[in-house]
Amino acid sequence: MTRPPAGAPASAPEATWFSERFEALQNNVGRFIRGKAEVVRLALVCLAAEGHVLIDDVPGVGKTSIAKAVANSIDGKMRRIQFTPDLLPTDVTGVQIWNADTREFEFSPGAVFGNIVLADEINRASPKTQAALLEVMEERQVTMDSVSLAVPRPFIVIATQNPVEHGGTYDLPEAQIDRFMARLHVGYPRFEAEVEILANGARGVTAESLSAVVNIAEVQRMTQIVRRIHLSPPLLGYIVTIIAATRRMDELRLGVSTRGGLSLAVAAQAHAAASGRSFVTPEDVKTLAPYVLAHRMLLRPEAELSGATSESLLGGIIASVPVPDQRVAY
Repeated sequence: MTRPPAGAPASAPEATWFSERFEALQNNVGRFIRGKAEVVRLALVCLAAEGHVLIDDVPGVGKTSIAKAVANSIDGKMRRIQFTPDLLPTDVTGVQIWNADTREFEFSPGAVFGNIVLADEINRASPKTQAALLEVMEERQVTMDSVSLAVPRPFIVIATQNPVEHGGTYDLPEAQIDRFMARLHVGYPRFEAEVEILANGARGVTAESLSAVVNIAEVQRMTQIVRRIHLSPPLLGYIVTIIAATRRMDELRLGVSTRGGLSLAVAAQAHAAASGRSFVTPEDVKTLAPYVLAHRMLLRPEAELSGATSESLLGGIIASVPVPDQRVAY
């Protein structure tokens, strides 16, 4: 397929090619991750959009396995960081080391210099170490001694955290949570899926047994196609209306940022491409909004005590905001 000029709208054949590669990834990950097709699909949507993912759930439901299965399905460089209280910022970003032979400092890259970085139990590291990820997650670069060093592309962080065990943990600050495109919850599998998981485990099947089905060049092309999926002005206005409504809610002490709106727009583009379409529809936006926006909405204490949740409040907003006219939305 001849590649169009940079910035040209994505064509129908490109969207079809994208959906075929996306399906190959989804099927490959699904060979190991059983009964969680929707979670896998959402994680891959974020991958295609080059957005970071926070998987937040109780221990033992496959958070790390999902991240490893996605990474092993791509012929790229995966780096894993096991976050602990004694982890240092330089373990994440890298450090300057003195070379006695050359009598100069040389940069030793940290664990973020990979295509997919698995940040396991991210809330166990100190705030100072967590903050080491802020620049690289947003700007895809590390600044060391006033020199900016780009990380490989594509670059995404898949982080996991346990919401029920608080001993020795540090809550992620709002600035860092806002850098995650989506926050996912895995949940327990259905009966049949759990039987398959136990059978695979008994046979010694692991995420490392998966072979790559997409190479880095193909993933790079997928991320480029995503940014050229058509997103009409009425749909952009629809997204802005939704996020603006969160900022006026009495139940919230912090609504969705502009970064959150941009994340929703790009994720919707990836979701459309995964469906084989070269244009975004209102359904793409509504499907992804709970995963992309809810974790950016901070409730007031009194709202939490009354039983309100970010998801329920967001659902009310989406139900009340008029959907763009189908004739002009595409």
